[in-house]
Formats: sequence, C-alpha cells, structure tokens
Amino acid sequence: MARVQTGGIVVVLTTLALTCAALAGEKTAWRLFVSDHSEPIVNVIDLLKQEKIETFATKAPAHLYRSKTGQTVLAVQRGADLVTAIDSGISFEDHGDHGDIKIKAPRLPGVDIAGKQPSHVVEHGGEIAIFFDGEGRARISSERMMHASKPVLRETAPGVPHHGVAVANDRYTLISEPNAKNSKELPVGIKISDKSGAQVGSLHLCPELHGEASSGNILVFSCASGLLVVTAGESAPKIKFLQYDAALPDGKTTTMLGGRGLQYFLGNFGSDKIVLIDPTEAEAFRLLTLPMRRVDFAVDSVRSRFAYVFTEDGRLHRVDVIAGKIDRSLKVTEPYSMDGHWSDPRPRLAVAGDRIAVTDPLKGTISLVDALTFTKAAISRSEASRSTSSLWVDRDGATTMSSPPSRHRLQV
Repeated sequence: MARVQTGGIVVVLTTLALTCAALAGEKTAWRLFVSDHSEPIVNVIDLLKQEKIETFATKAPAHLYRSKTGQTVLAVQRGADLVTAIDSGISFEDHGDHGDIKIKAPRLPGVDIAGKQPSHVVEHGGEIAIFFDGEGRARISSERMMHASKPVLRETAPGVPHHGVAVANDRYTLISEPNAKNSKELPVGIKISDKSGAQVGSLHLCPELHGEASSGNILVFSCASGLLVVTAGESAPKIKFLQYDAALPDGKTTTMLGGRGLQYFLGNFGSDKIVLIDPTEAEAFRLLTLPMRRVDFAVDSVRSRFAYVFTEDGRLHRVDVIAGKIDRSLKVTEPYSMDGHWSDPRPRLAVAGDRIAVTDPLKGTISLVDALTFTKAAISRSEASRSTSSLWVDRDGATTMSSPPSRHRLQV
C-alpha cells in the first residue's frame, strides 16, 4: 500500500495488497496477485472491488515474492526452473516536498531468470538475490534493471547444490556454504565475495543455517546455537556470532522477521514460543511463551512497537515488543490444529495499513481486524476465492488461497 497526503507529508507502506482509491486529498493503491499451485497462472485482483483485472500465464505453479516498493512481483516457478518478473502497475515517485502514485495496468516486462530449482529471494541494499538450490549459486538483479528488461546484473560461481540463501549489495555478496559431508543438510556458514567473485576473509561458521532477516542497518542469519550478525564495515561487512542466551530452553529460530521503525527481530523458537531479538543489547534475547502453538506471525511497519501472532486456537495476539508481552487478543477463526502435514492450509496474516488481514482457509474468507481498536472490522471474500474453500496469508505478506487438491498464492 502506498499513500500520499497533501501538505508535503509522504508515507510509503508495503503491505498485503494494492488497488486504487482517492479519498479527501490522498491516494491509496491496493492490488492482489494470486498464483495457483496446480495451474500455471497468476491472477491479479482489485481488492476493494473484489474483481479480477488480469491473468498471467506462467510455466509452472509459482511462489510469489513482493519487492520492497511493491512495484514488482517475482513468480518463482521451481517446477519450471524459472523466475518471472511481473510489473504490479503501481509505482511511487518521491518529489521531495510531495509524492505521486502512478497506477497503470499490470504487465509482464519480459524478464525471465532461468536456473535450476529457484528458492529464496532476498532484497537488500537495492539488489535482489535469487538463490538456485540446484546450482548452489545466486543470480543477482535489481528492480530498476528488471523494469528495463535486463534480468541479471551478475551471478555467483556455480557451487554444490544445496538449500541455501544469498544476500547482495553493489559491493559484496554473502552466500551460504553447503555441508561438505551431506549437501542435502542445511548449510554450515556464510562466506563473502566481492563483485569479481573473489572470497573476502574466511568462512563464518553458522551450522544448520536457516532463516535470514534485516532491520535497519543490521542483517542476521539464524544458526543452530545463535545468530550471525552482519553490519557494515569500512572495507568489508563485519560479522560476529551472537550465542543464544544460556537461559533459553533448547531450540533455535528458523524463521525471522525484521522490525520496521524499531530495530529488532522476531523469530520462532519451538512450536509455542517466539523470541524478540535486539543484537545491540547485552540481554539480546527475550522469550515469550504463547498460550497455544504458533501458526503465523507478522510485524507492524506502521505501529512499530507492535507485532502479531496467530495461534492454533483461532486467536490473534498483539505483542508489545518494547514490553515483551501480549497485550491484546481476539478470537478471529475456528481452531486450526498444527498437527498434520506442514503444508496443510492454515490461517496466515499480514498488516495492511490500519487493518490486519487474517485468512480463514475453511471458510475461504479474509477477516480484517482494526489495528487501532483490535476489533473485527470486516470480512472479505475475493472473486478468486469463490472457487476455493480456503485461503491464507504468507509470512512475507503474500496471501494464499487453497482448496484441495489445488492451492493458490496471493501477493502484492
């Protein structure tokens, strides 16, 4: 979502969806992208009107990733060894004393990035790194280059295939190091290379690496016994290892989100706990036990001190990250057990301005919770969900719909 107000105040939000409305001197844009897990298509939905405005064909069912600006959606088609860029049709121009939203039809700019088994997509420092598990390497692009139909700036050297990750900027690339004994297991560390591909420094150990996030000027990777904390250095990125606090129970974080406005990280820690992390503090880890097992969580980029956790009893909880506690809870759906297969459809959530979207797979609806009053504001059923029995919102801000046996993903 992007919003422009009169009087020179400019606020940019990247949230659940993007379409167009004009209200009393401000513009709000919302548009939803839905990919079907059984059919190779991506539908574009006007959220407010709940109308489909475009359908794009892909080579295989896709996972969708939104750029930070919301201008680009990347359709990662692991089954076709391909990543396709989609222009969302929404762009934002900052003119210093004011800003403008430009709204046009979504389109395919003709950018396809090919490679074996594409997986993680990470945008950092103005560049977008796409890791290809089947090649053990990353191809690096930027949103500007994609919209100029020039898909790849550079790529790392091919390596051992593994489920890895890369993070890049205009000077360096940080890339995972595979487990030499068994590349099917999680990576064992991070190495740094310059633009020529030459390694900078030694390997930074991070056994069982899985999970990456950035907040402010800090980047972190999750390891079996702690975090790798990355900050800018004079000649190269500085990396230090942050050991998990001895007071923490056995476990680790494997999925992290970075705070917006406040510098912190939110991670999972076992099935019924989350951990708040501030690498700059002496006591960096604060553990919070949830009333039930966790289904999903999200940070609030508008109200920076809050994050949200959805638990299997159907309740949405607001977490005060400063106080380190749950301060509000609301029943939103019927219970969704975490037993069963990990990919079974379950509710997901995303923050959309002053609303928190919570999907209900069984009913095929999206509940909207007022973030200010923490009460239910509305229930929405998009056109795309009429033929499905369920939908949910991915952790990265994507919305997903599903009805067995097909599954659909929706992204801004």
